[in-house]
Amino acid sequence: MKTLDKYEIIFKALSDKSRLRILKMLQRKSLCVCEITAVLNLAASTVSKHLSILRDAGLITDEKDKKWINYKINPDPKDNRVSNALLFVQLQLEDDILIESDKKEIECVDRNVLCRK
Repeated sequence: MKTLDKYEIIFKALSDKSRLRILKMLQRKSLCVCEITAVLNLAASTVSKHLSILRDAGLITDEKDKKWINYKINPDPKDNRVSNALLFVQLQLEDDILIESDKKEIECVDRNVLCRK
């Protein structure tokens, strides 16, 4: 893949507020779709699309755990562009009111309760 094409994929992934919020949440802990959906107050299909874009850019990974798929920040990016993008996001938005609210909310969401609905 050409360098410019890879940057385009990464920048497009970072160009959406919901995806930035997801990345900031995943910096705190791994989450499943139902937990992310509850915090963002979006449809599960919308959240899944956002997660797919982030995964395709190499920013996140997923791992099956019984009935859940847990999403987390890519712990070992093979591409320095991805590492740099993740570092940039990690260092930004810490003082944003919405990001602060999301941090508090992810501590309260319980997948065992959410997934019973």
